Amino acid sequence: MSQIKKLLAVLLVLGLAAGAGFAWWAQHPMGAGEETIDFSVAPGSGVGAAAQQIAAAGVPLQPLLFQILARISGSSARIKAGTYEFKPGSSPARLLEMLVKGEFAQGQVTIIEGWTFRQMRAAINAAKGLKHDTANLSDQELLAQVSDGFKHPEGLFFPDTYIFPKGSSDLVVYKQAHQMLTARLNEAWQKRPGDLPYKSPYEALIMASIVEKETGQKSERPMIASVFVNRLKIGMMLQTDPTVIYGMGDKYQGKIRKKDLETDTPYNTYTRGGLPPTPIALPGMQSLTAALGPAKSNALYFVARGDGTSQFSSSLSDHNRAVDKYIR
Repeated sequence: MSQIKKLLAVLLVLGLAAGAGFAWWAQHPMGAGEETIDFSVAPGSGVGAAAQQIAAAGVPLQPLLFQILARISGSSARIKAGTYEFKPGSSPARLLEMLVKGEFAQGQVTIIEGWTFRQMRAAINAAKGLKHDTANLSDQELLAQVSDGFKHPEGLFFPDTYIFPKGSSDLVVYKQAHQMLTARLNEAWQKRPGDLPYKSPYEALIMASIVEKETGQKSERPMIASVFVNRLKIGMMLQTDPTVIYGMGDKYQGKIRKKDLETDTPYNTYTRGGLPPTPIALPGMQSLTAALGPAKSNALYFVARGDGTSQFSSSLSDHNRAVDKYIR
């Protein structure tokens, strides 16, 4: 009996040592590298398959021990499929916690105010972490995936920074940006004064895009909007260069000439009255607010002073004097 007791004692000591060793392993940081490792767990994967996928991606994990950890903690059936980041210094227990909580790796893409839709597409196509499902779609095909009722995508997406789970379709970003634009535009439309010359929120969006491209001075946007609103009210040509430039497309090489102002396109507001047919850029919130809440003024003209600000005038004679002073 004494031999049996000794054997049991040894087994008990070994068991305690193994348990302590396993507990140490579970809480001990894995690996000594400094780089973050991206890995994915495929949908439908059990804990064994997940452990193999994680190890195959380069994470210094012991799959068998990880399976045991997941099972004894009751987490083996709660692992969520997706893309994750393994950060140096993470322990097996922390890794398991990430998988159970679904702490997916995230990426982000920033869309800049004043960009065209072409520039937005280029930024999204270059964004890492996205599945580029729309890369081979035309603008119209892409728009059909995002929204009904529009024929042209320009201006229909809100400029902002969008965060997404890595591995997401790029359509997620497009849809989120369009929904954000729609919500912001409708909110501003509901608060508009009753004397604006717009027939629809879309016309206000067109105006906001013009305001966005006409000035980099955020404080001047309500006055810029006031000038164009005042012109619309009296049937005066908008005569704004950014619309002409947009209508020129690839022909624009950084300089606008008299010939360009006289060449008719649907976007040439020197040859055609009213608003152009679509927005010309992605307007930000301040431009939307200015277009739907312009300053109260009689101004019909403005000219750059050369210091980033503008001189506003309500008559052509005053405007000509301002041009003489600041331009000629």
